[in-house]
Amino acid sequence: MRTTTWAKRATAAIALAFLAAAPVAALDFQNVAFIQTATSATSIPVGHAEFCRARPAECTPHQNPVGAVTLTEPLWQQLLAVNATFNQQIVPVTDADLYQVEEFWTYPNGYGDCEDYVLAKRRALIEAGWPASTLLITVVKQANGEGHAVLLVRTDRGDLVLDNQVGSVDLWSNTPYKFVKRQSQADAGAWVDMFDDRNIVTTAAID
Repeated sequence: MRTTTWAKRATAAIALAFLAAAPVAALDFQNVAFIQTATSATSIPVGHAEFCRARPAECTPHQNPVGAVTLTEPLWQQLLAVNATFNQQIVPVTDADLYQVEEFWTYPNGYGDCEDYVLAKRRALIEAGWPASTLLITVVKQANGEGHAVLLVRTDRGDLVLDNQVGSVDLWSNTPYKFVKRQSQADAGAWVDMFDDRNIVTTAAID
C-alpha cells in the first residue's frame, strides 16, 4: 500500500472533548463510537498472511481477549506519544522501492510503509502493557481508492486510530477513510469485515 500525505485536520479539540466525557457503567459496543464488524472470519491480507508464516507466535488466538481498554489520561498521552514517535522516526518508503516486491509486512528499520508503521506501534503498545486484543491492524480505503493500513485501538471511549499520515489520534468516524477489515479481537491471525456505511466517496477497490 502506498504512503501519501494529507493535511492535518483540527481534531484535537474534538478528541479531547471525547476523552473528557464520563465513561458509561456498562460498555455498549453497538454505540456509534465503535465500528461494527461481521461475526465470521474474512480473507487475510496477503502481507499479513506472510508475516504470520514468518512469525507464527504473533498470530495466535488470544487466551483472554480484552474488549476495550479504559482510557485514562496517562494512556491517552501514551497513544499520542507512540503515534508521534514512530511517525517521526520512520521514513516512508514503498515496499516496491525498499524490497522490490508489491507487498511485504515487517517491522521497520528506519524505513517502511503504512503497515510497517502499524506493526511498530502495535508492538510498542503491547510492550507497554496494552492488551494485544485491543490493538488491531486495520485495512482502510483512501478517498482516491488506494489501500492503506492504520492501527485501530479499542478503548472505552470508542475505536481510536493511529495513522502515519496524521499526527492526531482520532475517533474512527472522524477519519477520511472507508474501513474495510481488521484483525479479530479473538485471534491475531484472523480477520473480520467491517461495516462502514458513512457516505465517503472512493474511486477504486482494493484487494
